[in-house]
Amino acid sequence: MHDYCVRPAGPDDIDGARAVMLDTVYRDFGTGYVPRWHADIVDPAAAYLAPARHTLLVAVDAEQQVVGTGALDARGPLHPPNPRHVADRYPSGTTAQLRRVYVRAEHRRRGLARRLVADLLAFAAADGGYRAVYLHTDPAVEGAEAFWRSLGTVVHDERQDPDGGQSVVHFDLPLHALTPQPHLAPHLTGR
Repeated sequence: MHDYCVRPAGPDDIDGARAVMLDTVYRDFGTGYVPRWHADIVDPAAAYLAPARHTLLVAVDAEQQVVGTGALDARGPLHPPNPRHVADRYPSGTTAQLRRVYVRAEHRRRGLARRLVADLLAFAAADGGYRAVYLHTDPAVEGAEAFWRSLGTVVHDERQDPDGGQSVVHFDLPLHALTPQPHLAPHLTGR
């Protein structure tokens, strides 16, 4: 049985978090690092640790290795490349956008992604300024679409667009969708 801890990332976790993120974009997405999509991966500390309303969570195993990540920022989706109605619905500042919810393949199916999302939603709720929670996913990644459909509502599926768009699916999650994990409660307002 594996014992995991999900917690806010610290400076010592950045290299491990970056490795999980890069491995995911190369292995699962098959795109590799694309600067216009993945710029936050280069410097996750600046993207998620420095801004007060952003966060980066890590899932670590018993050996203190980072095996999963989850991030949240206050930037809504941009148009372009996202559809205008999606960008208009989720403005920056009042939208908590979930990003980089990734778990290494050998650690999946153990509830880590769900724990990461619960803690990200608790962080957004504790902030008090977020009115919506948004994310998009690549349905070509095995299990991603089904996971997000189990937690949220599809607001736009670009595969149904006449030109196929970016072939991503956009989701809305209820701000209080999951019960926060007790281990994170002391950290929610302590940033």
